[in-house]
Order: sequence, then C-alpha cells, then structure tokens
Amino acid sequence: MPRVTNISAYEFAPLRELRELRAHLLDFCKSHDLKGTILIAPEGINLFVAGRHLAIEELVFELRTIPGLEHLQPKYSESQDQPFSRMLVRIKKEIIAFGVEGIDPVNRPAPRIKPEELKRWLDEGRPVVLYDTRNDYEVKLGTFKGALPAGIDRFRDFPAAVEKLPEEMKEAPVVTFCTGGIRCEKAAPFLQQSGFKEVYQLDGGILKYFEIVGNQHYEGECFVFDQRVGLDPALRESGSVVCFACQTPLTADEAEDPRYVEGESCPYCYVSDGARRESERVARQAALDEVIDPLPGSVPYDNFKPIRMPVTQAGKPLVEALDGLFPFFGRDSWLELIDQGRILGPDGEAAKVDRRVKDGEEYLRVLPGTLEPPVNAQITLIHQDEAMWAIDKPAPLPMHPSGRFHRNTLEFLLRQAWSPEVPRPAHRLDANTSGVVVGARTRHFAKLMQPQFARGEVEKRYLAKVYGHPPEDCFRIESKISASATELGAREIDADGQDACTEFRVLERFDDGTALLLVEPLTGRTHQIRIHLWESGHPIVGDPVYLPNRQRGDQPTLKPSDAPMQLHAWWIRLKHPLTGEKMRFTVPLPPWVPKDAASRNRLLSGDRLSSPASPTG
Repeated sequence: MPRVTNISAYEFAPLRELRELRAHLLDFCKSHDLKGTILIAPEGINLFVAGRHLAIEELVFELRTIPGLEHLQPKYSESQDQPFSRMLVRIKKEIIAFGVEGIDPVNRPAPRIKPEELKRWLDEGRPVVLYDTRNDYEVKLGTFKGALPAGIDRFRDFPAAVEKLPEEMKEAPVVTFCTGGIRCEKAAPFLQQSGFKEVYQLDGGILKYFEIVGNQHYEGECFVFDQRVGLDPALRESGSVVCFACQTPLTADEAEDPRYVEGESCPYCYVSDGARRESERVARQAALDEVIDPLPGSVPYDNFKPIRMPVTQAGKPLVEALDGLFPFFGRDSWLELIDQGRILGPDGEAAKVDRRVKDGEEYLRVLPGTLEPPVNAQITLIHQDEAMWAIDKPAPLPMHPSGRFHRNTLEFLLRQAWSPEVPRPAHRLDANTSGVVVGARTRHFAKLMQPQFARGEVEKRYLAKVYGHPPEDCFRIESKISASATELGAREIDADGQDACTEFRVLERFDDGTALLLVEPLTGRTHQIRIHLWESGHPIVGDPVYLPNRQRGDQPTLKPSDAPMQLHAWWIRLKHPLTGEKMRFTVPLPPWVPKDAASRNRLLSGDRLSSPASPTG
C-alpha cells in the first residue's frame, strides 16, 4: 500500500520578502520530514513535495496562508517510496525559466480549457492543434495522439521553436499542454503575442487530464521530474527509469535492453567499444595537434639541467667539484654562474661558492631563455585503448630529453597531450628514424609491456634504403656493439660489447646504386641497424652519423629541412598487456619506398625473413 503522498502545484502571484519566506518554508518542511523542491520568485511559486499525507496537508494549509496563494490547488499522487532525496527551497527570477519580457500569466493569461472539455472536442473530432510544449525527452514517454511536439531540449528554446511553425497554423485553434500546466501559463500567452488567433492552455496539464479523464486520446505515460520518472493514467508509478548517462527516460521494456547498464549507458547513448575508442583517439589526436602549435621548445623558457655529484667529488667546495666534473667548461665560467645564482642546491636555493658537496646530491644548472632546435612533430596516433597506445613517429624527433632537446621531444609532447596521465614509451627509436612506437598508459601496463622487448618476444620490421647492392638476397649480421657512446652519441663495433643480431632481405636493387631492404632486429641495441649496415659497407641513405666509406659525421640530429634518413620502423607485433592478444601495428610507407606493384608485392611477401644461409660478423 502506498506510504508517500506526492503533490505538485504552482501559482502565479506577486510574492514579497522572498528571503524570509524561503527560510520559513524550509524550516516548516524539514520539521515535517518533507522532501522535494519549492521554487519561489517575484511572480509566484512552483513546487514538487512528498511525505506523509498529514504532513502534506499541513503544508498545503500553510501555503494558503501566504497572500496570493489562497487558492493554490495541488495535484496529488501516491508512491511506495519517497521520490526525493532532500528538501530544497530556492529563490529564482522566474518559477519557470522562459526569458521573454512582457509575458504576464497573472494579469494577461491565455484562456484555459478544462480536461473534460478537451476530451469532448477530441471525441467530436473537432479540428484542433494539440501543441506539446515539453522537452523532447519528456515527449518520448507519452503524449496525446496526433500532438505536435515543440522539438526542444529546454523550455527556454520554446520561442525559437515557435518561429519555425507554419504561418497557416496561426489561423487554427491551438491547445497547449505540459505536465502540470505551468509551462503553458507562459507558452500560450507567447503564442498569442506571436500572432496565433485562437490559443487555449490545458488547465492542470496532463496530470489533471489523467485525474479527470484518464487515458482517452493519450498514448503512453507522463514524465515527472522525480525518482518515479513516469506516471500512468491512473497516476501510478509506471516503472520507467532515466538513463544516468544521457538523462533519456526509458520504458520498462527499454530498461530490459542489454545496452542499458545502470549508471553507464542505455539504448540511446550506448557506444560500442570500437566506436568509443575511435572517438577517444580522435580527441587525443586533436590534443596532440594543439600541443605542437607552437612547438614548446620554440618559446623561450628556463631550463634546469641536473648535475648529480659522484663520490669522487664528495667533500670538495662546489666550484672545485663542478670544475672536476666538467673541466672543459672552465673554473671561471662556473664561478660566474654561481655568482649569478644559476646553480641551485638540493634545497632549490642558489648555492654558495664555498658549499661543500656530498655524495649523491643533485644540483641544477639554470639555463634562462632556452630555445631548442626545430623538429618534425607531426605525430599520428594510430591506436589507443585503456592499456596501451601506438603512434607513427615522424623524423627528426628525439624521443627523450637529451643534449639540446628537452621540450621538443616525443616524451614531453605525449605527456602534455595525455595530461594528467603519464604515457610511457615501451621502446625507443632514434631521433632520425620514423615509424611505429608503442607504449603504455600506466606504470602497471608498462611493467607488462617492456619485459617483452627485453626477452626478445617482440617482432619488428624496418625498411631501409642503403648505398650499394648487397651481394646476397638474405643475410645476417651478429657483430657486437659497444655499450658506451662516443662524444656525439655514436656507437662502435666492439668485440667486448653487447651481443647484437640483425637479419636483412633485399627487396629491390635500384639503378642509382641503392637498395631497399626489409630488416628484422633480433636484439635491441642503440643504433644497431645503422651500425650493422655501416659495417657491412652499405650505410643508410641520409644517415648523418654513419657515412659512406666508413666515415663519421658530426650532426647527431637532422634538421626538418634536411633530406630524411631512410630508415623506417614499418610494423611491430607484441602481446597486448591487458588481454594477452597478439597485436600488430603498421604505419604507412614513407615517400622514399617505391609505390609500384612489383615493389609492394615483394614487400608484403616479406612478412617473415627467411633464415640466411650463413651469418656474417
């Protein structure tokens, strides 16, 4: 048996001393354990309140003692449970937001039509336009047969909707209706003001029609603005629900749809995983595009370069320790920086010249007004899900801060676009190498991805254009590579270095003396492909460090205007860190790869490199 009485009511009447009235009504309702919402404004009152029947009757009696509200007529309904979670009394400019000057429901109302009179008109088939002034999501649950919906998302849009009505409708009799009648108090006079000649408003709205007439000429139920959502023509709770995500009211049948997940989605807002991920990818790509305009390193900034003190400098005065670590810079230069306050101590304050350093302390060298060299930052996001991402990295673009690059790096740009997330690349490409890079969205997933590279479980395919024609179609190089870098970051072949193995297949030999290779690095050493090809006498076209004739260049990172280094990470295959599924990510071929059919067929047939007859190195 219902335990809660619900009332809705409104009255247009001049109200004064609204602050005092608000405090009085709030205290009264709370003391009677009532919940709901009461809106008061200089033009009147609008309310939805629920509670024990006796308490509701006492509230109605109390409201009728307020000047102007003596004839307040609430609409009653019953429910099993309290449909409101708290009691609110608010002061508003209007009790129903409309925003049009000159509408006066008190002194210039539109004529009303009683529910029983409207039913008689409809029984007789009298020509009349039933104009539903409610929002679209309310209309969805039910409306009068043949009614014309306003087609609005909020009542403030009603005047714009009226402007779109056909001119001939101004000559027809129009009956406006809404839930309880309050919106029609303004909608109907507005139609009159707009030139409609015969306008009526349904007295008491749909709820009063249900109470007096029932469901004749009406289809469905009536949306209400509380937890009951919908009422049937007997003014009983219908069982409809509202989708938390998109606020669309759902019938009982729609609530049984598998796409309805309470608090998450419904048949009207459900998005498949694939569509959702594509939408998120597009949004993230837009963030990446925004981050690079302008390039962060092209705007002057204060750069802070860390200097960690080793045990060999412990106990020395700061200037001696710095000179000992970087003798090529010069003691006088270090003294000048300290004097300018551009060496910060572990506490973040300017360090004193005679401060004695400790093992492991970190100091910062301040480089004011830093400008970085330009890079190619046209990063393309090719995949993103809850665990990982994959991008097409352009070149030249360093991956991590080093040397002259700090902000104009892939790592910095990704962190700006993913903020507050911290995306973590799972592997590296040289600054001058273009192609696919994969990474994790969290530290947890990074710990699942990166070991795959360390264990050699990740398959990678590169494309390289080299000088000369290798004598064999397939060959392998296993020369060891030094673990330490030269001054410019280059590596060398070293018999005592780290094991390194690369397999190659010649895809095409060109008339200009170059060749296109498909490359599979079986280990992941720094500059591995570049050094192995350089050692074999077939350096990569455009490589600024490993030049033809076993020469070394002195330009570690190319400029965007330079001819590209023709090494491209074409595709990669690894296990997804969340599902364990094998995932392959492929990026488009660079412009220097021939696009004729024969070259493409040879390229696509080279998914697996055949084992070379004899390794070299």
